[in-house]
Order: sequence, then structure tokens, then C-alpha cells
Amino acid sequence: MRICDKIKKAREAKGLSQKEVATALKMDQSQYSKIESGKTDPHFSTIEKIAKALGMELYELFRANEVFKDVNSLDKSIIERAMLIDSLDKKEKIAFFTVLDTMVAKKQLTDILNSALSKTG
Repeated sequence: MRICDKIKKAREAKGLSQKEVATALKMDQSQYSKIESGKTDPHFSTIEKIAKALGMELYELFRANEVFKDVNSLDKSIIERAMLIDSLDKKEKIAFFTVLDTMVAKKQLTDILNSALSKTG
């Protein structure tokens, strides 16, 4: 299997879009697409960066007949998620953290109310 095919399989198994990986690499999506399609041969340093963006060790991309298992976003490491968050622009980050803060506050309020109700019942 060619390296471009392995990169694509790994990205798909991680449930990431080309745009997400390209953003993590600070690369134009069209350039990343050319790498996956085999239209351009990436430098070794680029392959290293792609492996890191995919949350993989470099050697994993070079294993013969590697079968990538499907993973969902719950299986992504905190580092992978942080890399994706870090790639957002300022407005997107503000929106993301607003939603996150709202969800955490809701959870805390629910826990407090459940605790209070269990003490009165």
C-alpha cells in the first residue's frame, strides 16, 4: 500500500476530515488532498507532521498491510482534541469555549440540584 493510501485510511479511521488534518498542519486543504491522492509526494518531514496530526507514531504509517480500526471522537486523545481546538481562529475558539463553559455550568447546576433534592427526599 502506498503511503498516500495509508495516510488516507488512518485519517478516515480517526474520523477526521481532510480540512481538520490540513488545519492542524497549517497547510492548505487542496495541498493536503494532493498528498492523499498521490498527486504529490510529501517530504519526510511532512509525513512526520501528518502522523503527529493523526495522533500516530511515524512507524505506524509505514507498517506493511496495516489495518486501521475505526475510532470515534470519544477515542481521540486530549492532545488530538487540543490540536484541533488550537487550529481554530479566535472567533471559533471563543464560540467553542462559550459552549463548553455552558455545558460544564449546566452539569454543575444539575449535580447541585440533584444533591439538594436527595437530601430533602
